[in-house]
Amino acid sequence: MKNKNYTELYDLLGVPPSASEDDIKKAYRKKNPNDPQAAQKFQEMAAAYEILSDPESRALYDESGMAGLGPGSGGPGGMADAADIFAQFFGGGATFFDFGGGGPGGGPHRHKGQDTEVPYDVTLEDLYNGKSVKMNMAREIICSTCQGSGARGSAKPKECVNCEGKGWTFIQTQIAASRYGTARTKCTECSGQGSKLKEKDRCKKCKGEKTVEEKTRQEIFIEKGMPDGHRIVLAGAGDQQPGIPAGDVIFKLKTTHHESFERSGSNLLTNVKITLSEALLGFSRILIKHLDGRGIRVSSPPGRIIRPGDSIKLRGEGMPTHKHPDQKGDLFIVLDIQMPDAQWLQSVNKPALERLLPPKKDDMDPMPEIVDEVPYEEGDIVDVRARSFPAGSDFFDQGFASQFGEGDEDDWEDEDGDDYGEDNMGGEPECRPQ
Repeated sequence: MKNKNYTELYDLLGVPPSASEDDIKKAYRKKNPNDPQAAQKFQEMAAAYEILSDPESRALYDESGMAGLGPGSGGPGGMADAADIFAQFFGGGATFFDFGGGGPGGGPHRHKGQDTEVPYDVTLEDLYNGKSVKMNMAREIICSTCQGSGARGSAKPKECVNCEGKGWTFIQTQIAASRYGTARTKCTECSGQGSKLKEKDRCKKCKGEKTVEEKTRQEIFIEKGMPDGHRIVLAGAGDQQPGIPAGDVIFKLKTTHHESFERSGSNLLTNVKITLSEALLGFSRILIKHLDGRGIRVSSPPGRIIRPGDSIKLRGEGMPTHKHPDQKGDLFIVLDIQMPDAQWLQSVNKPALERLLPPKKDDMDPMPEIVDEVPYEEGDIVDVRARSFPAGSDFFDQGFASQFGEGDEDDWEDEDGDDYGEDNMGGEPECRPQ
């Protein structure tokens, strides 16, 4: 028994829900697909026929309406919802049904031109300091000679013979094994316009294309603190087309690799090498050159021994916050200890040095029952932490090594006047040396 709630497709063909397959076929054949005023109605009827002429899809429709034919139908809500279902039966891409009355070409109305996205490489310096960029661009604009008609003088386009002025033609498309549907596709002869200009009637300037190329000079502003992947939109700077507003040109920022700094949101990370003497006796010097060219001088707390992988935090020395450039994140500096080389060791009094240094460790106690003597090879000594982060990655996901002891962050002094301190972040940080 037919569900009386779902009758839209039967109503389109002018048959009752109880109609036989022969009745449905006869009703469909009576319709005139060449009537320009009935073009939209005919495509709906063609789709209705394809569904109701198949016993399986008809049973699904009778039971559940359009919702029973596939996802996204929104229930029995009129033909705008049915368009999604019909698209599943008759394919997508160049073949489509227009239930919005799109005119010649069969496609839906477009409210603006197509947007153009342009990848644009920026450095951390650009994003830290801000930057203005001027560039030459080319785009299509409406031809000033023919005002976008493509015609010479008062010449008028002629009806396309291939599609008979409709802008579209019908094709057969396979929707399942031994099952075919009728789909509508844009006419390839007139590009969906429904009419064509003869060669002699085309505008001399645009050659009938309706648009011509224009070269312009555009300026974009890279604001301080913009994130990686940020989109800068030049509204209406895209290609023009007759009858609709121009689309936008969108620059998508891509942060390039930096030799010294890594960024994570509003925070920065860098790696600095210090000598063994500085690690034991302290230091007071310019550790880094910042992204704006400033030297950053740091003094270590007196009496503090620095261990490999220790790090410090300089508050307010990170990246500016986008739209709030006066607010900055923090700069984390990871300290690597640079050991003396063999030449230095040969130049010192080794017995005197040994007396100054902490004593060597003894063998373990108790000794293992079996001890193997293994040859020493320099090739086996590697820095297993020698990794780098891609630009824009979150280095905090990797974690930090232990920090400087248990002291107060006020023990450290930034001689530029900015506060900084120590945080136990855990893990092992990796970054590039200064």
